[in-house]
Amino acid sequence: MTAPATGRDGTLSPKVEANPRQARAIAWIHRLHDDVTALFERLDGRERFREDAWERAEGGGGWSRVLTDGAVFEKAGINRSVVFGRLPAAAAAKLGGRGVSDGETRFFATGVSLVVHPRSPMVPTVHLNVRYFELHDDDGALRDAWFGGGTDLTPYMPFVEDCAHFHHVLARRCDAFHPSLYRRFKPWCDEYFRNTHRGGEARGVGGVFFDHLRPGEDESGLDLDGAYAFADAIGRSLEEAYAPLVDRRRDLAYGEREKQFQLVRRGRYVEFNLVHDRGTHFGLHTAARIESVLMSLPPLAAWPYAPAWEPGSAEARLLELLRPRDWLAESARVP
Repeated sequence: MTAPATGRDGTLSPKVEANPRQARAIAWIHRLHDDVTALFERLDGRERFREDAWERAEGGGGWSRVLTDGAVFEKAGINRSVVFGRLPAAAAAKLGGRGVSDGETRFFATGVSLVVHPRSPMVPTVHLNVRYFELHDDDGALRDAWFGGGTDLTPYMPFVEDCAHFHHVLARRCDAFHPSLYRRFKPWCDEYFRNTHRGGEARGVGGVFFDHLRPGEDESGLDLDGAYAFADAIGRSLEEAYAPLVDRRRDLAYGEREKQFQLVRRGRYVEFNLVHDRGTHFGLHTAARIESVLMSLPPLAAWPYAPAWEPGSAEARLLELLRPRDWLAESARVP
């Protein structure tokens, strides 16, 4: 069958001959993409997303939505894609796929990915993605299938209660499915979003990160419907986890000092995404549209030489927040 997904303007998707299992994943990602786009347009309150559809020569394609120069967001990107084709065995193994052959492996992947960079340094940056992945033999036999994703927060000011709020919401979302999920996926996020080339410095204050969530095999006991529901709950978490932070901080005054620190921390964000991020590497090695792959990068960043911050300063206190901690022990209420 040909997947019926369309862009927000009604245009048909890049043609994907999908079986019912894949068609379900495509339809889910399409709905999520539209709903998250609506959320961030409401939060910005002024600008709308530009949408570009693109096709991938090796199979599939996607839609990139970018909002620039908004009232709240200097740059926001929300992408969805449906891609398929062949992967060398080494690349398939690097993804963590099971049952791959020695030769090339066929893959199918669909997902939503977003990064928003606020104009104000008082408002944190946020990233989220959820995805569904399959690996097949040349004869089409399914070898592996899993869900992955997560969301993490990158603040520029040391608002402890904002970070706690974000984590409290994610913990409730995870606990609704199984008490083990937040306990497993929070440390995974802490470990993953690190610039190891800078001594393990964290990109932000984390959140949750998961991969290879295989229905019927995970210790949480989630079946296929449960895995869909969990991934969707994470994909829709920002209305509760992030939107209140935007509303709380968007009108706070700031100066040149705060803006410059935001640019320095954005530089660290760029370093992680280009050097370490799996999604960026996957896009670059599967001939995805380069503008879409790099949409996560901020419009402006800075790399001053060996910056240092006074002890007790807002900058130094923010860096202290980047160390992994039990955010559920912190109050999520504004003082």
